[in-house]
Amino acid sequence: MRISILSNNSTLYSTTRLRNAARARGHTVRVMSTSNFSLDIKSGKPGVLYKGKPASKVDAIIPRISANQSFYGTAVVRQFEQMGVYCLNPSFAISVSRDKLRSMQILSRHKIGIPDSAFAFGKSDIEPALERIGGAPAVIKLLEGTHGAGVMLAESAGVARAIIEALQVAQHNVLIQKFIAESKGRDIRAFVIGDRVVAAMRRTAKEGEFRSNVHLGANTEAIELDEEYTRVAVRAAHIMGLRVAGVDILESDSGPQILEINSSPGLEGIEGATHIDIADAMISYLEDQIKFPDVDIRERLTLNKGYSVVELPIIPKSSLAGKSIGETTLGEQEIQVLSIIRDSVTIPTPSSSEIIHTGDILLCFGKQLTLKALMPEREKRRKSKPKTISQEQIQEVLDSTEHVHDISADRP
Repeated sequence: MRISILSNNSTLYSTTRLRNAARARGHTVRVMSTSNFSLDIKSGKPGVLYKGKPASKVDAIIPRISANQSFYGTAVVRQFEQMGVYCLNPSFAISVSRDKLRSMQILSRHKIGIPDSAFAFGKSDIEPALERIGGAPAVIKLLEGTHGAGVMLAESAGVARAIIEALQVAQHNVLIQKFIAESKGRDIRAFVIGDRVVAAMRRTAKEGEFRSNVHLGANTEAIELDEEYTRVAVRAAHIMGLRVAGVDILESDSGPQILEINSSPGLEGIEGATHIDIADAMISYLEDQIKFPDVDIRERLTLNKGYSVVELPIIPKSSLAGKSIGETTLGEQEIQVLSIIRDSVTIPTPSSSEIIHTGDILLCFGKQLTLKALMPEREKRRKSKPKTISQEQIQEVLDSTEHVHDISADRP
């Protein structure tokens, strides 16, 4: 297999490990800098040039996009996708994970633990935003940044306000997050490949530092994640659309809370702590998955007029609740249940005997008209009816005012 590793620095530990692991498994590998690519965008013939010449054909790419090249790096990955080349992490998922606000917005839709967060655009929004997350101390983050850069802890509301105002003046957008005191200076990095956590470590910040990044001198120790933390890590990566991810988790009193999801997680710290050959695991996964190129479902659906994919929430009044998929008439109506989302668990390709529960979300494919009929109606806002007052009530009010003293009568 011909593999290209997209990296601007071929001497980095992670890049070197991936190159050596791929070669050890018999593959041809080339490290290519995203800075040297040009995109050839033509009707029916998307292509790429490397250093001004048509790039040699590859079977797969492993994106290791640096933070300062997120825009162009993901554009290069996207171009390879249009050419039918398998990409270990898709371009859209890299883009989403790099934006702290966007990634938290997406996670907030799902039943998965995250720190309470807020976004303040103007000065007048700062105070209310701080109040919504429970006040100070608060964590302030630039929307883009890696290795702990652009992450600050404000001990008081005044300090938080001053930091945010200063960053806003400098045209920086920031995310404000609740500070999880019980996890100060400590978090978990779970390395997800596919549908499993291949390695995990706990990172503890050095004295006087609340950020637990390895690049900032944090200590690391290998750990075994329990079922809850493993499930949360894998689900968070899948929500982002990442096949390979470093998921940072806070250990809070209320359970695991997702801090951040990294699309190009470093290997040095976690391989050193766990002594697990993660690079080999990544190449092994790539070998298994290369036969399954990305398919843009939304793009394909435009070719099937009248059909769509929708999320069907099961409310208490739903006629589907309490029945198995086979007992419903979904099959007869040409509706296929692709998966069931139940709390934080996804049940893929459920069997006909799977019982549908209230609160489930069914991912269905079928005719739009039929799906529309199954969708629950939006709750209409009830208009308060004007109160009618009887003649007797009016008379009671008039009678009660007979003994009220009119101060205007005392005025000269």
